[in-house]
Amino acid sequence: MLGRLEFIALIATIQMIVAFAIDSMLPALKAIGSSLHVADETRLGLIVTAFTLGFGIAQLFVGTISDRYGRRGLMMISLVAYAVTSIIAAVASSFELLLLARMAQGVGAAGGRVLAVSVVRDRFEGRDMAQVMSFTSAIFMAAPILAPFMGQAVLEVAPWRWIFIVLAFIGASVFLWVALRLPETLDPKNRRVISFASVRQAALVVVRDRQSLAYSIANACLTATVMGFLTSVTLIFADTLQRPLLLPVGFAIMAGCMMAASFTNAAIVMRFGMRRIGHAAIIAMTAVAALHVGLTAFYGDHLFIFVALQSLMMVCFAFAAGNFGAMAMENMGTVAGTASSIQGAFTAIAGAIGGTLIGTSFDGTTIPLYLSITGAGLLSISVIWIAEGGLFVARHDVKAV
Repeated sequence: MLGRLEFIALIATIQMIVAFAIDSMLPALKAIGSSLHVADETRLGLIVTAFTLGFGIAQLFVGTISDRYGRRGLMMISLVAYAVTSIIAAVASSFELLLLARMAQGVGAAGGRVLAVSVVRDRFEGRDMAQVMSFTSAIFMAAPILAPFMGQAVLEVAPWRWIFIVLAFIGASVFLWVALRLPETLDPKNRRVISFASVRQAALVVVRDRQSLAYSIANACLTATVMGFLTSVTLIFADTLQRPLLLPVGFAIMAGCMMAASFTNAAIVMRFGMRRIGHAAIIAMTAVAALHVGLTAFYGDHLFIFVALQSLMMVCFAFAAGNFGAMAMENMGTVAGTASSIQGAFTAIAGAIGGTLIGTSFDGTTIPLYLSITGAGLLSISVIWIAEGGLFVARHDVKAV
C-alpha cells in the first residue's frame, strides 16, 4: 500500500491531467481558431465544452464498472485512452474533428477523475476524507498555474498541436506511475454485480440521499461558474481588458489563490468541520460576485478589479468545492464508484451546459459572467438550506427523501 504522502501526490496528479487538458488550451484558442478557420470567436469555447461533455458522459459508466471489476485496471485503460486521443487531437485537420477528439479525450480523463475519488473513498471517510481531498486539491491547483504557462511556452517554439503531444506524454507518464505503484483498493466485499437491478439500487441510494443530492447540485453550480469563466477568460483579457499577454500571469495569480485556499482548508477542516467552512465560502462567493457586478456597472471593467475579485472568488470556490464534494460522498461508502460516477457526471454535464450558456453570453464586459455566478451561488445556498434545514446545520437524522 502506498504511503499517505505518495498516495496524495498520485491522486492529485491523476486529477491534474483534467486541468492540464483544459487550462493549457486557453492561450492557444485564438491560434487554433486561426489555423482551423473558425470565424466566430465565441465558438472557440467549444474546445473546452467538448472535453467537459465527454468527461461528464463517461462518468456515468466508469464508476459502475469499477464497482464490479475494481479501480486499478480501469484507471490504466483510461490513461492510455487519454494519451491516444491527445495524439488524435494533435493531428486534427478540422475544427469538427478536433471537437470530436476533445470529447474522446474527456472520456479518457473521466476514468482518472472518477476512480481517483473512488480510491480516496475506499481508504478514507468523513473529515479524514475531506482532509485528503483538500490536500490533493491543493496539489492539483498547481495545474491551473502551470498549464497556461505550458501552453504559452509551447506556442513560443512550436505550433499549437504540440500542446496535445505534451498532454499525451503526461498521460503516458501517469500511466506508468499507476502501473508500478497503485494497488487495487476496492474491498472484495464491496464488489457489485453489474445488472439493471443493482445499478438501479445503487443509483437510488445516491439520488435519494438529501446530502448527496444537495451538494451535487451545489457543485454543479460551482462547476458552471468555473466553466463560464474558463470559456470567457481569453476574450476578457484580449477584448475587454486589452491585455492578452497577461492571461497566463493573471490566471496564475487566481489559481495560486485557489491553491493556498485548498491548503488552508486541509489544515482547518478537522477543527471547524466541512459545513461551516463550505457554507461560509458559498455565501462569500455569491456576495463577491454581486459586488463585482455593481462595480463593473458603475465603473466599467478594470484589470486590477477583475483579477483581485476573481482571485477572491477562486478562494471561496476552493473552500466550497472541496468540502461539498466530500459531503456529497459522505454517505456513499457502499456504492462509492456508482456515486462518484453519478455525481461527477451530473456535475460535469450540468456545468458544461451552464458554462457554455455563460460563455456565449459574453457581450464585451464581465457583467454576464458575474450575474451568472451570483445566480448560481443563490441557487446553491437555497438547495443546501432545504437539505440541511438551514445553513451551518447538519440533518444527519434525515438520510432520504
